[in-house]
Amino acid sequence: MLTSDYDFTLPPELIAQHPPATRGTSRMMVLRRDTGRVEHRLISDITDYLEPNDLLVLNDTRVLPARLKGVWEDTNGGVEFLLIEKMEGARPRAPQETWLALCGSGRKPHPGLRAKIGGNLFAEILERHESGQFLVRFESDEPLETAFEKHGEMPLPPYIKRPEPCAEDAARYQTIYAREPGAVAAPTAGLHFTDELFSRLQSHGVQRAFVTLHVGIGTFRPVTAERVEDHTMHDEWYNVSPATVASVAACHKAGGRVVAVGSTSVRTLESAVDENGELIAGSGRSDIFIYPPHAFRNVGAILTNFHFPRSTLLMMMSAFAGREHLLAAYHEAVRERYRFYSYGDCMLII
Repeated sequence: MLTSDYDFTLPPELIAQHPPATRGTSRMMVLRRDTGRVEHRLISDITDYLEPNDLLVLNDTRVLPARLKGVWEDTNGGVEFLLIEKMEGARPRAPQETWLALCGSGRKPHPGLRAKIGGNLFAEILERHESGQFLVRFESDEPLETAFEKHGEMPLPPYIKRPEPCAEDAARYQTIYAREPGAVAAPTAGLHFTDELFSRLQSHGVQRAFVTLHVGIGTFRPVTAERVEDHTMHDEWYNVSPATVASVAACHKAGGRVVAVGSTSVRTLESAVDENGELIAGSGRSDIFIYPPHAFRNVGAILTNFHFPRSTLLMMMSAFAGREHLLAAYHEAVRERYRFYSYGDCMLII
């Protein structure tokens, strides 16, 4: 299978640079995977397509303000760190932690260099990895989660261009249900939901459950291999609670559909399984690469944003909807001027 089989032409002006003025007003394309039929609706219309006993599974990861700007202690020269992953676990709480990070500077960073970020946050480079990433120890006189919130900026994707940080990003590049800090990119399909929409869904009999998958920068890594099968996926930490396992089982028993909100929820639901494909509780690391012909075990519908050409996310959705149906829908999305990527519109595949 060739990576070029998942290509399409995307006009740059369709890449959304800002969220809609009001959360919950995005357009929603509905794709029926059995026929390829497409309908043009709004995210607020999702209740028309979900049934009582359906279960929304959402990723409750919280995006860290992972872009940290400071100065070297010895020269006062500028330095910027981009947090990638906490090394001692998944929850940033302590006043001292070691992180895997990227480091940008006018000098060549090396172990032993220390930087000051704001008044009470300090960083020391411990190791340089062959990948170009660094092991960095951060210290503060307050919990690091608090220090990061105080001194950090949202790590927006590289295709969102900002001359200066926007105040809107602190709130809008975060789902309203985000609670488990650790991601450096948002699970963007969840950005469309509001309390009012959740209330209507609940009144309609649609339940909710949560998984956690801390989205890493690897989500933006392009597929460079000529053959799809030769691509190596990045891995990401996930957790599935016993309560979510029970909710999924109850949904299946009642004849409902598990509706995965976003590719990260799909990855988690398809990774945290036993030898029979049954969802199990626990934590782990997912490096699953989903592409046709993948047999989905725990997902009955997907809400997702529009993805990059030739990307693993496009391949995942092709595995669910069928490549021909999905690419035809994407061509129509371009014709109809849908907004693409993180701050863009969404697609419901049923």
